[in-house]
Amino acid sequence: MILGVDHVQIAMPVGGEPAAIEFYAGLLGLEQLPKPAELAARGGCWFATPTLHVHLGADPDFSPEKKGHPAFIVSDRVELAARLEHAGVATREGATVAGVTQLFCDDPFGNRIEFVSMPSHDPDTSV
Repeated sequence: MILGVDHVQIAMPVGGEPAAIEFYAGLLGLEQLPKPAELAARGGCWFATPTLHVHLGADPDFSPEKKGHPAFIVSDRVELAARLEHAGVATREGATVAGVTQLFCDDPFGNRIEFVSMPSHDPDTSV
């Protein structure tokens, strides 16, 4: 019955749009999308790639998500880690499971974010 994922929703504090844009569009390279007029008054911002939509929702009772998280597939986990570190974003290597190595960071609001690259795209694997 489920055909796919329409979008991933991540919470942020009210007023966090500038930091979200800097991180998700600036560092991660997602395209910022205009929010529909009927939703714009709620705050937050939307981002996308051709295959992924990420919605950042402003939450007046915001608390960062430390366990649950999105896992984004990236073309080069090592290059992304270097870019994030250069921008002052601390990264953490995770486990390697079935040839896929995890990379974690926290977004500007403390939400856990995971990045993985498939073995055929990851320069750190020999698969």
